[in-house]
Amino acid sequence: MPISHHDQVTLLKDILNNHQADCCGSVSECEQLERLVKSLMVNSNINQNVKTILEEIYEYSQHGAQTADLDSHILSNQGRLSDWVSNIDQFS
Repeated sequence: MPISHHDQVTLLKDILNNHQADCCGSVSECEQLERLVKSLMVNSNINQNVKTILEEIYEYSQHGAQTADLDSHILSNQGRLSDWVSNIDQFS
């Protein structure tokens, strides 16, 4: 059973918040972010501003899943992580 749009956004924000707070994460979390973003992007009810943020998150998660030093990748994106969460809240 698929999870609701609201639950997808909540999960997305939870993972991003964890990356931001812990300065670390896992490849499986990056892969989960990719799946969530793909699912949200096809939702016609998503605000265009959120779609732009989702594209950035998708790039972040792809690079994170492929990097040899995920913690460094997360650390270098700290400002973006908190911006994404607050902007998603603003537009959703």
